[in-house]
Amino acid sequence: MISTVEKVLFLKGVDLFSAIPGEDLSQIAQIADEVEMDSGETIFKEGDLGDSLYLIVSGKVRIHRGDKEIAVLGEKQVFGEMALLDSEPRSASVTATTDVSLLKITQEDFADILAEKGEIAQGIIKVLTRRLRGQLTRK
Repeated sequence: MISTVEKVLFLKGVDLFSAIPGEDLSQIAQIADEVEMDSGETIFKEGDLGDSLYLIVSGKVRIHRGDKEIAVLGEKQVFGEMALLDSEPRSASVTATTDVSLLKITQEDFADILAEKGEIAQGIIKVLTRRLRGQLTRK
């Protein structure tokens, strides 16, 4: 079991949350649930309702549409982050390629924090915008 302090330190090292002050990360750490998945297990499928984001504490996951691999992600990387902003269906499937330890943050819990702390939303929007711009320049 990961302590709240360990979660805060972990979140600080994740790009999506790196600009958020420690005291605000403490609130996020409190709503982050630990999830363990076995190698080969499906975390979510393309088309599933997006209701949470996942942070990889250890292990690796494969993001794919059918047999087409989109990315392989590892420690301190995030997937499903668009689900914090909308409840649209998942755009891809995610499967554990090793045993994986994750932190899961639900949209509902995160919305409560955003309502209190607008600066958290600003920090996350900056990171997501930077990612989107990076993807557009690679195409």
